[in-house]
Amino acid sequence: MDTLAPDRIDPFRRSFLGIAAAGLAAASFGFAPRAQAATPRASGATTPARGANVAFGPVKQIRAGVLDIGYVDAGPADGAPVLLLHGWPYDIHSYAEVVPLLASAGYRVIVPHLRGYGTTRFLSADTPRNGQPAALADDVIQLMDALKIPRAVVAGYDWGGRSADIVAALHPERVKALVAVSGYLIGSQQAAQAPLAPEAELQWWYQFYFATERGRAGYDSNRHDFAKLIWKLASPKWAFDDATFDRSAAALQNEDHVDIVIHNYRWRLGLAQGESRYEAIERRLATFPSISVPTITIEGDANGAPHPSPESYAKRFTGKYEHRLLTGGIGHNPPQEAPAAFAQAVMDADRM
Repeated sequence: MDTLAPDRIDPFRRSFLGIAAAGLAAASFGFAPRAQAATPRASGATTPARGANVAFGPVKQIRAGVLDIGYVDAGPADGAPVLLLHGWPYDIHSYAEVVPLLASAGYRVIVPHLRGYGTTRFLSADTPRNGQPAALADDVIQLMDALKIPRAVVAGYDWGGRSADIVAALHPERVKALVAVSGYLIGSQQAAQAPLAPEAELQWWYQFYFATERGRAGYDSNRHDFAKLIWKLASPKWAFDDATFDRSAAALQNEDHVDIVIHNYRWRLGLAQGESRYEAIERRLATFPSISVPTITIEGDANGAPHPSPESYAKRFTGKYEHRLLTGGIGHNPPQEAPAAFAQAVMDADRM
């Protein structure tokens, strides 16, 4: 959970480099979508326990870069590709109701587990369990290459929104359009050294907790309850039930999950090193590059996580651009709390 305005940017500056393409194209699968009409652009009332019983899968695997990535691949194999990226501490089921809406509209929809989640695994025990944002963004490019997808609509929230922003900023030729919850999330370690106001620092309590070995041990032994607390704080009006939460919480049992999460947050504070191969591109990210691809940014009217105001980042988007506020108590996870509105944003961005 984390979103920051460019003027108080969160600590992460690394990006990604080289792309090694390989692998096979994944075929689509079928499941029964729930009947759900697209909602108006600025609405998205939540429904208790929505999505808990939506068929979603199967999860496929493909080698991409340093990972064996678990992903869902839905819709027609020749459909226009859409990549949907989840955040922390969530998983691919954030998109369980978005996927059938997009697939039924003719899109090929790909939803990967991030490194450290679900069935995604490192190919080598010797690979650093690197959680820096640049590495996560590089995973997106590697997956696109492995699936032989030259260009796609990319959408995400939280960690996934940051990866989507980085890919769009540094590789606009790979991104047809962007949907980014909480807007522009590219930052740097250097910018993060400036202290925030006390109330703002309080919102980042877990980041400071993770900076300690006690915090690492606490998250490792209590990750289920920890994640549930984050869900409640980030989306205070979302009436999710235990079945909905438990379905996603299972992905946090990944053997690399704690390493990735702890490294991510320590790296942001400058307490952990990144990989040297990302340094040159991190210098580019530290300049806060603009994003030129057609973009729709989204914010929920009840987002309990730290997030920037739309006015603070609108100038970062230099192409066709629109911002949408989702009303009705929508929190930090719009694709799961307002799936129809999120799917509509993806389709509208594609047509921009």
